[in-house]
Amino acid sequence: MRRLPRTQADIDDIGTWVKHKKYLCSHCDAGCCRLPVEAKSGDLIRMGLMDEFELEDSLKHVARRLIKAGVIEHFHSRSGTFTLSRMANGDCLYLDQKTRRCTMYTKRPDTCRNHPQIGPRPGYCAFGFK
Repeated sequence: MRRLPRTQADIDDIGTWVKHKKYLCSHCDAGCCRLPVEAKSGDLIRMGLMDEFELEDSLKHVARRLIKAGVIEHFHSRSGTFTLSRMANGDCLYLDQKTRRCTMYTKRPDTCRNHPQIGPRPGYCAFGFK
């Protein structure tokens, strides 16, 4: 059995994050799911929040609709980047509160797919015990 780190990472202090090892994910309390998640229009299409035909429209209109629906909290028009909404406790909107697992794992945005290779501290994660 592998030994797990005994430290609890502080999501806001990347100095407390641990070097990522694949086995950590099965024992984690989903600290990374408290980070802001940036998504592009392709991610939103995969997630079923946007249709391909909407690419012809202004993304600002799409953003307004998704903000009103409570799915995104911000849209950066220059980069075409949406920031997904989080719950009041800071968790991602798509994180199951009981299991601490993603409810749309197979459709998750590229930001999540590429974590922890990209992010605030590449190669490290905000590991916390369940």
